[in-house]
Amino acid sequence: MDEITAQELKERLSRSTNLQLVDVREPAEFELCNLGGELVPLGELPKQASRIRRDIPVVMICHHGFRSAQAIHYLTQRLGYDNLLNLKGGIHAWATHIDPTMPTY
Repeated sequence: MDEITAQELKERLSRSTNLQLVDVREPAEFELCNLGGELVPLGELPKQASRIRRDIPVVMICHHGFRSAQAIHYLTQRLGYDNLLNLKGGIHAWATHIDPTMPTY
């Protein structure tokens, strides 16, 4: 599975918007802190997979990187996606290394 660090994501976002962010956490978690993008909770992924693009890189985000890894596994194995990146360490890594003002939980 391909991964991207919080620092690498910050650099890519500053250079280009040609990237989709998909957060697979629950709505309450997303409300607490997020990087924008689209909320597709892991449990709803099979029903909402069509929202995930195939034509540009997609960064999958969760709290620490485990649920997003599960989402990537499902999308690659079941639906043939090949453009997915896992945010290593999840939103927690972003808050710790990039934006210390972001709430953590």
